[in-house]
Amino acid sequence: MGDPTSRLRAGYGAGSRHLIVVTAAIVLAGWVALRLAGEATAGRMLLWFLGAVIAHDLVLFPLYATADRVLRALVRHRAGNRVALLNHLRVPALASALLLLVFAPGILRLGETTHLAATGQDQHPYLARWLQLTAALFVLSALTYALRALARRRQSSGKRSERA
Repeated sequence: MGDPTSRLRAGYGAGSRHLIVVTAAIVLAGWVALRLAGEATAGRMLLWFLGAVIAHDLVLFPLYATADRVLRALVRHRAGNRVALLNHLRVPALASALLLLVFAPGILRLGETTHLAATGQDQHPYLARWLQLTAALFVLSALTYALRALARRRQSSGKRSERA
């Protein structure tokens, strides 16, 4: 039939590296599950995990899939530059969303008294700092895009002058 790699790809549907990574992830998840099985709070952790899966699949995924479709439609007219522009918008948006997810309790001022008791500081600057960091990520991405576009223009004009 062929070499073992071709048979694996035909039977499994992907290459050997994919199989190794998926197997390692399953082994790691199994190890974590065994470690948590004896925990007194394992039920609450499982409930939180299931809630996170449901929230992602039923709420977040449709939201960011719709946002991505809208973004694709908005930059559709510039087909030659579409991927680069999309990625320069996606990366800071993803970074900002992940920061919001991680620091949501501070940004939304949840558990303010507990935070104040534990650190001696209030949560007032979290929202402003997250907004500033989000703006900085988008500005940095826009500058990177502008520099790449400028370099592409110079390169294409250099090729035009060589032809002439």
